[in-house]
Amino acid sequence: MKSDSIPRLNLSGLRKAGTIRPNNLIRTEPLQPNSSVPLVVLPNVEDLDLVSWAASQRAYLQQLLLHHGGLLFRNFRIAGPAQFQEFVSAISGDALEYMEQTSPRHKVHGNIYTSTEYPPSHRIFLHNENSYSATWPLKIMFFCVTAPVDRGETPIADVRRVYARIPENIRERFARDGWMLVRNFVTGYGVSWETAFQTKNRDEVARYCQEHGIECEWRTGEHLRIRQRRAAIARHPVTGELVWFNHATFFHISTLDVETRNTLLAEFAEEDLPYNTYYSDGSPIEPEVLEILRGAYEAETIKFPWREHDLLLLDNMLVAHGRSPFSGPRKILVGMAELSQSLEMNA
Repeated sequence: MKSDSIPRLNLSGLRKAGTIRPNNLIRTEPLQPNSSVPLVVLPNVEDLDLVSWAASQRAYLQQLLLHHGGLLFRNFRIAGPAQFQEFVSAISGDALEYMEQTSPRHKVHGNIYTSTEYPPSHRIFLHNENSYSATWPLKIMFFCVTAPVDRGETPIADVRRVYARIPENIRERFARDGWMLVRNFVTGYGVSWETAFQTKNRDEVARYCQEHGIECEWRTGEHLRIRQRRAAIARHPVTGELVWFNHATFFHISTLDVETRNTLLAEFAEEDLPYNTYYSDGSPIEPEVLEILRGAYEAETIKFPWREHDLLLLDNMLVAHGRSPFSGPRKILVGMAELSQSLEMNA
C-alpha cells in the first residue's frame, strides 16, 4: 500500500466550531448527540429544490462529507428514481454501473438500483461497497421510497473509528498479509457469474479478471472459482486518513447466522463455499480475530429509522453500511459515483 504518494487534506480547521457555515436556505444538526455521523441537512424554506441547491453547493457538501463521513438529507421532496439520479449527477457526476455484483438487485432507472434483495429476515453485515474489488465508488447514496414500519434500518459505522478500535497486532498482521476472498459461483446460491460480470462470454470474464487482479478457475460445468487478494487497510485519497476497508469480516462463513452457516457447511466443502475469506496467503483467519473485528464494527454502529424521502449520502471509504432485518414493505434505492482504484493496480 503506497500511502506516501497520496496527498493529505488537513481537516483540523473543519473541526472548529463555526468553520463550516451553511447558507440560509438550509441548516445542519447532528442526528444523535454523541455521534457526528450522519450530519442531518434540513431545508429552511419550503419546497427547496435539493438537486439545484446541491449542484450549487458541491464544494461545501464535499467538505461536510469528508469531516462527517455521511450526510442525511431530510424533509426534502424528491419525486422518485429519476430525480434521485439527478442528485447523484449534481454532486458526483454520472452514476456508476454496479460491477462484480455479489447480491441480487436490479436497475430501476439508469444506474439507480434497488438495494440488496436478500430475504427480509436476513441481516446484512456492515461493509464498504466493493472493497473486495480493484475499483470501488467513493460515494454511495441511498434514497428511501418506502420507509419500513418494522426495523429495516441501514446501520452505518465510521471505519476510521473501527480501525482505531482494532488491536495493533491484528492491524499489523492484515497490513502485512492483506486478505483474500474466495468465491464460487454455484447454481442456487447468490448471483450467477453472468450477472456478476455482466457477460455470458467466458473469454470476457477471463480478460476482466486479468485486468483487475483476480485469479479465475473454471471447475466442472458452470462452476467458476475466483480468488481476490486485496489490502485490508486503505488511506483515503483526499484526507489521507487510514481506514479499515475490506470485506474480510463480511464474507467470512462465521459471520453468517447459524442456520445459514450450518446449511452451507452441510452442502459444501470449505473450498467450495459460495463465499469465504482468508489471509491473502490462504491461511485461515483465527476465530478470535473475527470476533474482535465484528465487535469493532458493532461498537461503532449507528442506526436510525428511515423516513420517506430521506436521502443518505456516504463517503464509501469513510463509512460502512449494512441492513437490519425487517418485515412489511421497504424500498430503498442505491446510486454510486466517483470511481476509485487501488494503488496496487497502478503499480
